[in-house]
Amino acid sequence: MPRAPRSCLPDGFFHVTARGVARTAIYRDDDDRRFFLHLAHRVMRVFGWDFYALCLMNNHYHLVIETPRELLSLGMHRLNGTYALAFNRKYGRWGHLFGERFAARTIHSEDYLVAVCAYVVQNPVRADLCDAPAEWPWSRSRFGYDVPN
Repeated sequence: MPRAPRSCLPDGFFHVTARGVARTAIYRDDDDRRFFLHLAHRVMRVFGWDFYALCLMNNHYHLVIETPRELLSLGMHRLNGTYALAFNRKYGRWGHLFGERFAARTIHSEDYLVAVCAYVVQNPVRADLCDAPAEWPWSRSRFGYDVPN
């Protein structure tokens, strides 16, 4: 079944993900991650996104934000496009960095928002990159690192 058009999304809270083409790394070093975070914070400021959680993995990332639907697409275009151009320039590569369009899942309740933020920061633990979410330097949540019971 095809995805619903983004024009059908409501304004509100979103769990956004984007993955490298063919699951390849989108960050090769910590400088790449710092640059991506710099861009993400700039996009959040320019497009008025409210931040709730993020996690940078090796071949994908997660964002939990609140924004009007039209500013979601505009901001994601700026974030992924600017990052991909800089990444390709830095590594002398060309072509797509991200495999598909970004995924955006609507978050419908405050309980689900807290659960999604916990899921996001638990990603590196589930991938055996660290033992506890607080050990992973590339994730943050406004709710901290505790998983709700």
